[in-house]
This record gives sequence, structure tokens and C-alpha cells, in this order.
Amino acid sequence: MKVVLFCGGYGMRMRNGTADDVPKPMAMVGPRPLIWHVMRYYAHFGHTEFILCLGYGAHHIKDFFLNYEETTSNDFVLRHGRTELLSTDIADWTITFAQTGIESPIGERLRRVRHHLDGDDMFLANYADVLTDAPLPEMIDRFALRDAGASMMVVPPQSSFHCVELGEDGLVGGITAVSELPLWENGGYFVLRQEVFDHIPENGDLVADGCAELAKRGRLVAHQHRGFWKPTDTVKERAALDDAYTRGDRPWAVWERDGAEANTAVRTA
Repeated sequence: MKVVLFCGGYGMRMRNGTADDVPKPMAMVGPRPLIWHVMRYYAHFGHTEFILCLGYGAHHIKDFFLNYEETTSNDFVLRHGRTELLSTDIADWTITFAQTGIESPIGERLRRVRHHLDGDDMFLANYADVLTDAPLPEMIDRFALRDAGASMMVVPPQSSFHCVELGEDGLVGGITAVSELPLWENGGYFVLRQEVFDHIPENGDLVADGCAELAKRGRLVAHQHRGFWKPTDTVKERAALDDAYTRGDRPWAVWERDGAEANTAVRTA
């Protein structure tokens, strides 16, 4: 199944005061950028056809893949001055690089790459800056059985703030953590059908226009995920993920976890 990644935004909240033009998906987590971690997640489940919706700082993304260093994240043997890889990350990936405009909203970016989907009824989409350990096959299988135009992964509110209940006299009636409220946030992982294009106008948005209209028509379903999910909207959030990677605490790296479980099974068989 093809995977559309939206990676052309400015990512202003990720800025650290420097006047660089690096797009948010190229922010580093460990030795690789965010977009690599997201793509490895999809590839682990067999989805290796990617369509990158480029915009701001597109040359950084192009250069990364055009000059990709497999030895950064793979074991290898150096023999007589030549490198022999023992494993590979992206050798079986197909990546389409599509310029979708500097100022384009997400929905417009999707519209501009529709022809690259080759008419596939179902496809995947992602903001390319959120990491998760969500069970992707389950998400896809559930949606495939539903008569709906789109599926959106939703997660509990991530805010650490509290909501305060006020009476007319200004007295506080109760205090509740936002994370404990019966609310769900858009988690940024989508399974879509071509139907979504019927509801995204020119320069429209995927969620505010496409998904909202599908919801009105009873054509949008949600996949609730309470496991690991971390956005990278700020420098602090990206730094926290980078620190976690260094400590070896990276639940989003399902390709590492599932590989280790498979090896254990082989040794104990």
C-alpha cells in the first residue's frame, strides 16, 4: 500500500533561533531524521512505496536520500577497501519526490500527488513528524472491513495542564487533568480511500475539510490508540525523543523490537 508523507511545512515551532531552512521531518532523532523513523515504521509492516509531498527545504530531504549512507544504521564488513553491507534500510523502497508548493495546506498537497497513487482505492498518509508503536496492520484491517472513506488514528490528550470547573460565583468546583478528560486528539496516522478527494477543495485541508465532511456524512472512523505516541512540534519534544533514543528507550522502533522477539523465538525453538 502506498504511503503519502506530508513533509513540506515550515515547522516554525521547531526552530532554535537559527535561520536555517531545514524542514521539521529532517530534525534528527539519534543518527537519522524523523522522516526516516516514520518510513522505517511503515516499511517494517511491508509498505515500502512512499510519496513525499515536498515544499519548504525540499533539497534537504532530496540530498539525504540521494546521498544515503547505509553504514550509519547497518552492520558491514570492510574488505580490501570495499564495503559489504550485512543488512540494508532502504534498498527495497520506492520513493517519489513530489514538489507540492511552499505554502500549500495538507489537503492541497494530497490533491497534487493524487496521480501518483495510480488509482489505488486505499492508501496511507502521515504528517512525517509523529512517532508511534501503533499496530498498523490492525488499523488497516479494521478499516478495510468498514464502509467508510477515511480512518484517523486518535490518541488521548497529551497536555499536562488541568481544566478548572468554575461556578457563577467564581468558586472552583473541580480540577481535572486534560489527559483524563473523555476527549481524543488527531494522532496523524491515516488510512484513506479515494473518496476523501471528493471533499477536499482546492487549497483545502485534509482534516478540517476532508475528514470533517466525511464525519458529517458518517464516513469517518477512528482507531483509538493508548500506546506510545509522541509528536515533535517543539524543540523540547524533539530533544526528548533524541535523549530517549540515546538511552535505548525507543518503543516506536518496532523493527528493532519485533526483530529481537523473532531471534529469541528461533533460539528457544
